[in-house]
Amino acid sequence: MTTRDTGTEQLIKDTAKQVFFKEGRLHATTQDIADAAGVNRTLVNYYFRSRDELIRQVYEEGMDDMDNRLSQIMESDIPFREKIESFIDVFMADSMEYPYQETFLITEMNTNSNLHNKPDMNLKVENFSAQIQKEIDEGRLPKMDPIHFAMNMFSLMIYPLIMRPLYKQLYKLTNEQFTKLMLERKDITCKMLFGKQ
Repeated sequence: MTTRDTGTEQLIKDTAKQVFFKEGRLHATTQDIADAAGVNRTLVNYYFRSRDELIRQVYEEGMDDMDNRLSQIMESDIPFREKIESFIDVFMADSMEYPYQETFLITEMNTNSNLHNKPDMNLKVENFSAQIQKEIDEGRLPKMDPIHFAMNMFSLMIYPLIMRPLYKQLYKLTNEQFTKLMLERKDITCKMLFGKQ
């Protein structure tokens, strides 16, 4: 019986994450990933059987990691606004490290609708909606369907990242200038979500 070299397996996953999420090579092949990892393509096929399986594992690990960090924030006892500020911090830091992650995830979800079908997700969404509704009922947020608050929050965070290439071209921004703008997004996003408060 052969034993799997988990170091090589993890190297391939880490390289795939780098290629897909950091470099934005969304259509990279198993050969591209093997070359970037410095391994033979047959090893990629040995560990993952297909590009789709590699994508599934990289996607799930990335989502699980972010989900765990964000869940800790949303399930904490800190005030709601502080939760949202912390949520934005974690989300934006991850997005800045892996700028093509959202584009990749949207592309994959559009082609594979079961990719992020986690059983506990509905409960987390219901809990988040209940927290938003409580803030609305207590007058700390304007009256709206809680879904609008969530849509606004994610749109304000994700849309600039997805549009990064266009904004950089239109406004002739360097990577450093774009990063500075993105670091300013937290305050702008909170002001738009909560008003002056």
